[in-house]
Amino acid sequence: MSDISLGEIAMLLCAAAIAAPLARWLRIGSVLGYLIAGILLGPQGFGQAFSFYEAREILHFAEFGVVVLLFVIGLEMRPIRLWTMRRQVFGVGGLQFVATALVLTAFGLAFGLTISISVFLAFALSLSSTAFAIQILEENDELTSRHGRVAFSILLLQDLAAIPLIAIVPVFAVAAAATSAAIPGGWPVGDAWVVLKALATIIGVVVAGRFLIDQFLRRIARTGGDEAMTASALLTVVGAAVVMQYAGISPSLGGFLAGAMLADSAYRHQLHADLKPFQGLLLGLFFTAVGMSLDIELLYKKPLTILVLVSGLLFIKSLILYGIGRWQNLPPSGARRLALSISQGGEFAFVLLAAGAAAAVITYPFKDLIAVVVTLSMAATPLLLLLDRTFWPPPSPSGQPVELPDKDGHVIIAGFGRFGQIAARILRAKRIPFTALDLDSQQIDMVKRFGSEAFYGNASRPDILAAAEADKARALILAIDDVDSSLRTARIVRERYPDLKIYARARNRNHVHRLMDLGIEEIHRETFAATLELTHDLLRGLGHSERDARVAINIFKDHDNLRLTDDYAHYTDEQKLRDLARGDADNLSKLFDEDAMTQTRIAEAERSKEPGV
Repeated sequence: MSDISLGEIAMLLCAAAIAAPLARWLRIGSVLGYLIAGILLGPQGFGQAFSFYEAREILHFAEFGVVVLLFVIGLEMRPIRLWTMRRQVFGVGGLQFVATALVLTAFGLAFGLTISISVFLAFALSLSSTAFAIQILEENDELTSRHGRVAFSILLLQDLAAIPLIAIVPVFAVAAAATSAAIPGGWPVGDAWVVLKALATIIGVVVAGRFLIDQFLRRIARTGGDEAMTASALLTVVGAAVVMQYAGISPSLGGFLAGAMLADSAYRHQLHADLKPFQGLLLGLFFTAVGMSLDIELLYKKPLTILVLVSGLLFIKSLILYGIGRWQNLPPSGARRLALSISQGGEFAFVLLAAGAAAAVITYPFKDLIAVVVTLSMAATPLLLLLDRTFWPPPSPSGQPVELPDKDGHVIIAGFGRFGQIAARILRAKRIPFTALDLDSQQIDMVKRFGSEAFYGNASRPDILAAAEADKARALILAIDDVDSSLRTARIVRERYPDLKIYARARNRNHVHRLMDLGIEEIHRETFAATLELTHDLLRGLGHSERDARVAINIFKDHDNLRLTDDYAHYTDEQKLRDLARGDADNLSKLFDEDAMTQTRIAEAERSKEPGV
């Protein structure tokens, strides 16, 4: 993007800042908002701020946003979960890809295209837009629904299929040349090496993600620099993408594999939080660049042809997807949402079309026509989903049981020292899911060796709390050692998640009062209960009865809790607290004396009732 000026960068940022909020306000989805902004800024829009060359440069750069998106998704896809999804990925995803390719090939032959061009276009158009679909599913809170998971499985298979499809473009070129020149076709020399290199690269990324990157992040975390962790997160994604691209493989798949290999890492939440802003900004830039690249003149020249092709593509893919959804026992509404969410053409179609035109499989004008069809199919997706929700609104939550996402109902433990670990052991024994966060990488390594699991992350950062899905949590245990960090975390949680119940550990009385300032009700002093139990055992050891020891402890506990509440009104006045403390010992002694007198009267009354007294 060396030819892009600072003023043009400002325009792109302005479009990103305005398009998405405006589109959400109009309820058309941020993706469509970015597309419209791109059309307006593009070479054939009203502003004509960018040329076709600049639009292609921006699109090429912004494709990194898709890589980041898939890396973040990979962070949520633990290898064991991927293994359990294998049937859905290769079964359902494979069925969709093969069925769509066969139907589109048949239509291509019916329209008079050669077999090689028909198969090539069918493969290219069978792919959906991972970036579009996942962004829209996330915006509509559907990614964790049943049809959202089926859609993700299909998209994952398509990303895997993009590798061999890009690799075998020369095969279609040979076949096209053989058809036109009546010469025998064949596999180009070196294809076996391409496949072997691709497999070796995938294995290398998996091994590096599994064994090397986590060690690298651990060393960075020990330096304590937030900017170093952010740079390391970006380096991880960029490194995986560069290695994959060098091997001729989709960089997006590299990002996904690297993320999946770090899904069990203690730094997963930190990586997610650091990359989330880059993901949103780059994806917005990507969709804006797609809008810029749209050839508006073709719409004027061939409006009917384009309308038929777009409608036909969406209808064929939607029909097949709806059938697959019903086969997977989705309700009609879920199957319909699945069909509309991923029936568009995808970003890999642009790559395949460009490669096909360069290899003379198709002509450049024909490539431009199909690119317009793919772009308009993307633009139609949020509109079709909006129409679906308008005419077939979802049932009321009170009428039907709601399927909760996988992580709903977990507990967040902020601070995983001795206090947090005890709570975690009980939660694990009761099979209550929890997410533990701590900033001490050595502490995380240590508890992992003893079978516990915690993640590196600063719980006082809003993005870390979002990555830990605080909006879906049932409770938060605030067990952070540092008082200021504890209060900062409590304040952020109260502001952003007011319905999230906080159970706080307090270091001292002042800490209690400052937590009370924030409206936290469940506060437990870290040494108070243990000290009372020890003193109870001491009294028993000194010869006091169980009843005397327990009463003494209860009197002190009630008195101290009452004083703690009374002191709250004056906790910022140190002189007043000192005056109250001087009278506290006398008041407590009076309580013990009163109890002793009461016990004496009870004992005398019981003796007077004995026979012979």
